[in-house]
Amino acid sequence: MGNRGMEELIPLVNRLQDAFSAIGQTCDLDLPQIAVVGGQSAGKSSVLENFVGRDFLPRGSGIVTRRPLVLQLISSTSEHGEFLHCKGKKFTDFDDVRREIEAETDRVTGTNKGISSIPINLRVYSPNVLNLTLIDLPGITKVPVGDQPPDIEYQIRDMIMQFICRENCLILAVTPANMDLANSDALKLAKDVDPQGHRSIGVITKLDLMDKGTDVRDVLENRLLPLRRGYVGVVNRSQKDIEGKKDISAALAAERRFFKSHPAYRHMADCMGTLYLQRLLNQQLTNHIRDTLPALHSRLQGQLLSLDKEAEEYKYLNPDDPSRKTKALMQLIQHFGQDFEKRIEGSGDQVDTVELSGGAKINRIFHERFPFELVKMEFDEKELRREISYAIKNIHGIRTGLFTPDMAFEAIVKKQIVKLKGPCLKCVDMVIQELINTVQQCTNKLESFPKLREETERIVTTHIRERESQAKDQVLLSLEIQLSYINTNHEDFIGFANAQQKTNQTSKKPSAGNQVIRKGWLTINNISLIKGGAKEYWFMLTAESLSWFKDDEEKEKKYMLPLDNLKVRDIEKGFMSSKHVFAIFNTEQRNVYKDYRHLELACDTQDEVDSWKASLLRAGIYPEKTTVDGEGSGQAESFSMDPQLERQVETIRNLVDSYMSIVYKSIRDLMPKTIMHLVINNVEEFIHSELLAQLYSSGDQYSLMDESPEQALRREEVLRTHASLKEALNIITDISTSTISTPLPPPVDNSWLHSGSLHRRSPPGYSVPKKHPAPSLPVRLDAPASPVSNSTDTTNTTNRPKRVLPSVPRRQPPAVPTQPPH
Repeated sequence: MGNRGMEELIPLVNRLQDAFSAIGQTCDLDLPQIAVVGGQSAGKSSVLENFVGRDFLPRGSGIVTRRPLVLQLISSTSEHGEFLHCKGKKFTDFDDVRREIEAETDRVTGTNKGISSIPINLRVYSPNVLNLTLIDLPGITKVPVGDQPPDIEYQIRDMIMQFICRENCLILAVTPANMDLANSDALKLAKDVDPQGHRSIGVITKLDLMDKGTDVRDVLENRLLPLRRGYVGVVNRSQKDIEGKKDISAALAAERRFFKSHPAYRHMADCMGTLYLQRLLNQQLTNHIRDTLPALHSRLQGQLLSLDKEAEEYKYLNPDDPSRKTKALMQLIQHFGQDFEKRIEGSGDQVDTVELSGGAKINRIFHERFPFELVKMEFDEKELRREISYAIKNIHGIRTGLFTPDMAFEAIVKKQIVKLKGPCLKCVDMVIQELINTVQQCTNKLESFPKLREETERIVTTHIRERESQAKDQVLLSLEIQLSYINTNHEDFIGFANAQQKTNQTSKKPSAGNQVIRKGWLTINNISLIKGGAKEYWFMLTAESLSWFKDDEEKEKKYMLPLDNLKVRDIEKGFMSSKHVFAIFNTEQRNVYKDYRHLELACDTQDEVDSWKASLLRAGIYPEKTTVDGEGSGQAESFSMDPQLERQVETIRNLVDSYMSIVYKSIRDLMPKTIMHLVINNVEEFIHSELLAQLYSSGDQYSLMDESPEQALRREEVLRTHASLKEALNIITDISTSTISTPLPPPVDNSWLHSGSLHRRSPPGYSVPKKHPAPSLPVRLDAPASPVSNSTDTTNTTNRPKRVLPSVPRRQPPAVPTQPPH
């Protein structure tokens, strides 16, 4: 029976299919298989039952097959069925097989006629079958029934396409003879995914139900809608035969007599019927497997290599071994400490290419965000002068002061120093939050041990919070120290004499030359739509100007804007906008760019906006002051001073400006050092020296190393997959593919259609040379063998002997028996 030369190939694929179905979709291999496609009531179930010789498939109205059924037929001396989901249980009663299919279908899809793409794997052992693997797919339907969704037709088509789109899947397209082939959904789907017909095999059922005087001889002779692999006709049991429990053996004998006696089919009777179809499919699938073995071997090898390292780690792993837990705990905490240090200090093997994190983000907080927060607290000019004047008047009391009181200077300076508490504490908060984020990123590698991860995060975070409290106390202490003594003898302080000599000119920052401060892309957001709308430009910020170019090569300058009298204003992000926006405007109400009073600049993230603001700050462009409407404005405008008081106010103003610049400079230098010493360096030292001891003292250290269910499942899956891949490779390597095979039939010759001997129009798209005048009939399996080609497998380089299969011509099976086997 069948192709003895390659009889081990189909069982091989069956074992692969079972192995990979058991482990899920981890190995998404395109295994060679045959998918059975057809409309409802096309006879698919009857064909499969005839193959087995038993009634075992569910029957009824509507959609009966609601899940793919992977049917593996295995030639054996005994007869029984086995399900993959019921391992070890043998079904000798095929009525029980049917009930189990129905129960397993309902378990996943429910009883409302719903469908599911999760397959049911059934293996049938029988002396009456050839080795064959088929996938019975739900019948194509048009109208939903019961509680089915309205798009049930498209759901079924999508499921079918998942299988037949694969290059290694042969398509068994089942069509009833009493239907016009032009309306066959099965052939249409096959044509869509296999336009050349290389993978399609046609099956015509219900030949005995055709009207008297009609036949499908031209279809079975491959003349109408030709397929490379041809068509096979079968005659199944009628509904009356099924309900009457007609024996399938008797039905096969009746099918044989039908083809022998029918005038239109008797000349091809040996190439028709269920038994011939079974042998044909066995031959075609075996040959198909042989052709796909090299690619399958390569893919298996690639997946095995990708799992080798992980499987080796799990191979000798005993999760409950106390010594292993102790060693693993120490190693994990050591790696955690190293990862934390690398993220803070910087390292080539821990580079985040998506966003700033760890030490880089803390560095930005120190040198961009914190200075920017300080500047935002800078005093308002009008408000400051008003406060100084009141301070001077209140210090003089009823007397008229001839000299500038230094007490006014000290009072104003202390008030400004107190305002620094907010930015300083905010700086500590930002650094603490980034440290906690870094800890959480580093504990991601501990996710296999949830208790250990949770306890590690708790201990380290608690320590960080303790250090946060100490750091804030130290920061406040530093400000208290600044308040405790105003050092007017500081070498950088301007002094009273110099302050009095100054005029009312506005102090300017010393020029830093035209040095480049920053370059980068920004979007100008408020250009009119007529001129092209928002557009991205390459910006260059120097100490004197802001320029933008067409591209980053800086060849075509679009505009250069001087920095004089510029300030930055926050703009609320638009509801539909994905970008973050800020604006630059002129304090003297002049146009900034052409006809625009302000220039809206946009970035992708808020971090980029903050970074650009900090860069603009370095260039002397300060943020706009936001004041509550009406607050003190009337007093400031109506307030007037005599010339002597004005000179005193200007003197105090110059002194405060000079001294606060010293304080700002000191605080900007001291804050990073304080946080580094009290928090960051201390946390690193704590992780390296004390974390492990605290973990041991926190409770049962062995329970910390309990695996998560996901990790245990992952380990089992990796080991099972690795073993299955390894076994599959061993089996494939041991099998020699040097047997004689039958090549795919040549393209169908339809030149006879143009000879005028038949009055039938040629199907479109089929034309071959006219050197073959006779029509091509289906190839008989017992016909003489055609010229063959040997293909020797040279992939096995091991020294072990190969199991070389006998080289038997694939077209020389025993003749079809006149009676079906019992």
